[in-house]
Amino acid sequence: MTLRRLTLVLTAASILASTSAAAQQPQTSPSDVQASLIKVPPEVPASARRYAFLMAGNKAGVLAIWETSDGAHHNFFAFNDRGRGPAIQSRFVVDKAGIPVEVDATGTNYLKTPIQEKFRLGGGKASWSNESEKGEKPISGGSFYVPIDAVLTGELERALLAAPGGRLPLLPEGEARIEKVADRPVEVGGKKRTATLYEVTGLSFTPSPTWLLEDKSFFASGGDWAATVPEGAEASWPALLEVQKAHAAALGGQAAAKLRRKPAKDLVIEHGRLFDSETGTVRDGVSVRISGDKIAAVAKDGDASLGLGSSPEILDAKGKMLLPGLWDMHVHLGDWDDGLLHLAAGVTTVRDLANDIDHLQDLRGKFDAGTLAGPRVIMAGFIDGRGPFQGPTKVFADTPEEAKADIARYKSLGYEQIKIYSSVKPELVPVIAAEAHRNGMRVSGHVPAFMTMEQAVAAGYDEVQHANFWFLNFLFDTVKDTRTPARFTAVAEHAAELDLDSDRVRAFVKLLQDHRTVLDPTVSVFEDMFVARNGSYAPTLAPAADRLPPQIRRNFLNVGLPVPAGMDQRYRDSYQAMLKMLKKLHDSGLTIVAGTDDLAGFTLHRELVNYVAAGIPAPRVLQMATIDPARVMKRDKVSGSIAPGKNADVILVDGDPTARITDIRRVVTVIKDGTVYDAGALYTMLGVKPAS
Repeated sequence: MTLRRLTLVLTAASILASTSAAAQQPQTSPSDVQASLIKVPPEVPASARRYAFLMAGNKAGVLAIWETSDGAHHNFFAFNDRGRGPAIQSRFVVDKAGIPVEVDATGTNYLKTPIQEKFRLGGGKASWSNESEKGEKPISGGSFYVPIDAVLTGELERALLAAPGGRLPLLPEGEARIEKVADRPVEVGGKKRTATLYEVTGLSFTPSPTWLLEDKSFFASGGDWAATVPEGAEASWPALLEVQKAHAAALGGQAAAKLRRKPAKDLVIEHGRLFDSETGTVRDGVSVRISGDKIAAVAKDGDASLGLGSSPEILDAKGKMLLPGLWDMHVHLGDWDDGLLHLAAGVTTVRDLANDIDHLQDLRGKFDAGTLAGPRVIMAGFIDGRGPFQGPTKVFADTPEEAKADIARYKSLGYEQIKIYSSVKPELVPVIAAEAHRNGMRVSGHVPAFMTMEQAVAAGYDEVQHANFWFLNFLFDTVKDTRTPARFTAVAEHAAELDLDSDRVRAFVKLLQDHRTVLDPTVSVFEDMFVARNGSYAPTLAPAADRLPPQIRRNFLNVGLPVPAGMDQRYRDSYQAMLKMLKKLHDSGLTIVAGTDDLAGFTLHRELVNYVAAGIPAPRVLQMATIDPARVMKRDKVSGSIAPGKNADVILVDGDPTARITDIRRVVTVIKDGTVYDAGALYTMLGVKPAS
C-alpha cells in the first residue's frame, strides 16, 4: 500500500483534517496519544528499523521494516485514526531485478476488515488473490505486482531504478515510470546521509513521491496531513515536504498553462438550453455573453443586448445545456489534481471543511491566480478536543480560552465557518457557537460525543455534516460516544428500524425547521460504507470505473464496512432508510446542500444521482448544487445562477440533467472566472478517459 493509495482509501472512508504546526498558535501537544494504542506483534524483531507515522505532526502509528535470513523483506504497519486504521504485516521475496516473486499480507484494513493477500510469480505465470480480487496471467519478462493490501516500502522504486529506461509493466494492469527529482541531506542515527526524492507515475492521477537513501532503502513518504519518517528523524520531514510541494506546484502549473484558455475578447455562448437555477426551469434558445470574469448579458439568441455587432468570440452550444458552475459543499482538497478533477466535473466552487492551513491558503491563492487550475475555495476551520479519538489536526480546544483563540485565528485568515468535531466537550459547543457567531462565522460539524443532534442544534449549530447523525440522534441510548466507528456501524445496523412517521421524528424535524438548520448529507459516503461489497466497485465510482487508470480503479474495490453475518440486507435497508429520511427532510422545507467528503468531482455526480433516487426531482437537486449553497454562503449575488453581473462560472453539458440526472456526468466545457477549459482535456491530463 503506497501512501498515495492510503490517501485515497482514507479520503473515501473518513474526514481528513489537518493543520500545520507552523500556522497555529502554541498548543499542548497531544502527540503519541493515538500511537500508544498500537500493539506491535511479537514477530517484529528488536532490530527492525522503526518509523513514525505522523498525522498532522502527531504520532499516530508505526512502521517497522526488517529482513530475515531467507532474504525476504518484511514490514508491519499500523496506525490509529479515531478508532480506525490498519494493522498489516507484509512479506516480499524479490528476484535479482527487484521484481516480487512472492507477496503475502495479513491483518486488518482501515475499516478493520480482515485481509489476506497472496501473490506468486513463477513458471511464466503470475497469480494473485486478496479480499477483492483473484487473478492469473501469463508473464514474459519483468512485471511488478502492485499489492492492494500489502505495504510497499521502496520495493517498486528499487525495481524501477533497476529496469531498462526506468519503466515496468504493472500487475494486474498498467505501467509505472520513475523519475529522480532532487537530493537533500538528512541525519539518520547521528550520521549525515543523502535522501533522494523519486516520483513514480502510474499509481495515481499524479506522480507518487517517495524518499530513498543512497543505498536505496526507504526513508520517508507522505504529504501535508500524514507522513512516514524514521523515528528520531521527524524534524527532517518539513524540509523534504517543501521540496515535494515545490515540484508538485511546478507540475500543476505546467498543466494549468496547457489547459486554460482566456478568450482575447468577449465570449458569446449561443443556442443553449439554459437551466435557470433561480426558478428550477429550462429556457431554450438562450445566449450568454461573458466579458472578462463576469456575465455581461443573458438573452434570447440574436438579442441586441448581446452586442453581437462587436464581433465577440462565438461558442455554439446547440444541443447542450448551460448550467451555473456546480458547488461541492464538503471537500478536503489534496494536491493539484483535485483542482482538475473538480473542474472536469463542472465544479467551480468548493467549501473545504478541514485542511492544513498553509496548504489550503497556498492552493486557494494559486487557484484564484490561475497558476493552478481549480475551483473557488471557501474555507471552514476545524476544531477538535484532545484525546485518543482526536481528529488529525493541531487545532484543539479543551477550554473556552483555547476555543476563542482558535476562532480568532481562523477569522484573521479569512475563514467563514467553524467546523466542530467529535471530541469537543459538549459544554464547549455553545461557547464556540456564540464566539463564532459574534465573529460573523457559521457553525457546523459532527455531533460531538455525548451529545445528540438535537442538543447540538439547540446549542448553536447552523448546519450538520453527514446523514448518519440524523439517526444517531435516536440511538443515543445505544451510542453515546460518536468518536468511534460505532457512529457508522450502529446506523448500518439500526437505521432501518426507525419509524420515520413517529412523533419523535416529527419533533426532530420541527426542531430543525425552527432553527433553519442546513444539512450536508454526504449520503454517497454511506452508500459505499453500507452497500459496497468485496470484489465489486464502490457504487460511487462504479459508473466511471472503466474511465479510470487501472491502479486507481482497484482502490475502490474494497471500501465497505465489514458486514456481520446475517446483516447484509439490513445494511442495504439502512441505506435506503437514509434516502427516505433525506426525502422527508427535503419535503419539510429544510435546506440541503450537496457535498461529498470523497474523491473530487466524480462523487458529486453520484451524490446528485442519489438525491434523485431518494425521490427529489432532478431540477430541485440541481438547485442544491448551485443556487442553494450560494445562498447558504451568502454568495448568491455573485454566484449560483447565470445572470448579468455574476461571476462567469458556467458549464455546458451534453444532455439534459433536468430530465436525466446522470447526464450531469457529461460535462464538455467548463468556464470558471471567464477562463475556458475543455473537460475532456482536463480528464486526459490525469489519465482519465473523457465522459461519453
